[in-house]
Order: sequence, then C-alpha cells, then structure tokens
Amino acid sequence: QVQLVESGGGLVQPGGSLRLSCAASGLIFSANHMAWYRQAPGKGREWVATITSGGSTSYRNFVEGRFTISRDNAMKKVYLQMNSLKPEDTAIYYCNVPSPGMSTYWGQGTQVTVSL
Repeated sequence: QVQLVESGGGLVQPGGSLRLSCAASGLIFSANHMAWYRQAPGKGREWVATITSGGSTSYRNFVEGRFTISRDNAMKKVYLQMNSLKPEDTAIYYCNVPSPGMSTYWGQGTQVTVSL
C-alpha cells in the first residue's frame, strides 16, 4: 500500500521560504511521477507541480518562478522549495502519485501559513 508522509510546513512571513518534504513508501519510487497539491481553507484541492520519473518538471502558473519541485530517488522523497511566499499560498500541502491506481492515496498533508 502506498504511504505518503508530508513534512516541513509552518508559519512564515510574506516573502519568506519553506521547503516541504514528502516521504513515499509502498511503490517503486523512481519509476513514478510525483506531484504536489494544495488545499486552501474553503477551497478545493488544486494541483501545484509535478516532477516526472525522468526529472522533468511542470508548475501551475501561480507558483512558477517561485516554487521548485525536486526528487531524491535514493531517499524516496519529493521536495517542494517555496520562495517568495504570499498570503494566498496559505494551504495544506499534499504530495501524490499521479498514476492510475495510486492517485487515490493521500497523506495527512502539511500546513503552510503565510502571515505577518
């Protein structure tokens, strides 16, 4: 069974940075694409970024240039470096395996709050 454990969230001031981590187990990590999603209060879950098994990346337009997704296949971890954070980035951040049969697994998420 796929297990995803997110960490690294916290409270940060606007303009600050955070690095989120997601530890994955129960899958052949190196063979799978990985993605980050987020869910703001009162809103639905939205896609943020994806990194393919080959290391190619794609981003939602509202984070491009500020966020960087990366992976460490040896550690079975995916990361999200978030810079120039804005209050509207406040959300619970989740990682996900965007593949058939695995996309239904979600971790507990990690809370990111951007506020003075």
